[in-house]
Amino acid sequence: MRIPLQITAKNLEMTDAIDAAVRKKAEKLEHFSDLLTSCRVVVECPHRHQHKGVLYNVHIDLTLPGKELAITREPAEDLYVAIRDAFDVATRQVREYMQKRSGHVKHHADKLHVAVE
Repeated sequence: MRIPLQITAKNLEMTDAIDAAVRKKAEKLEHFSDLLTSCRVVVECPHRHQHKGVLYNVHIDLTLPGKELAITREPAEDLYVAIRDAFDVATRQVREYMQKRSGHVKHHADKLHVAVE
């Protein structure tokens, strides 16, 4: 992996499996842009809900030239689902940024204004 990756765990133990899952998803981001300068991932288990069980949050901060992306998704009961969903959003946002940067965004034609008498 070329980009510096920082993984932080809050209120849960960082296992090798969690680390590997995050690194695998982060490596896929490099396929969409070689301009990524940093990637910070925070995996947390904020608190235990009595009725909903354990919920996991994943926050991703990406830095691109001229742009910083912050991704936060709704909490999920499965940690790996939370990681997947957060990186899916990150992938979409990186793709959109790269399309805008390269000029591949669809431009609408100017609307004609006609005066009716």
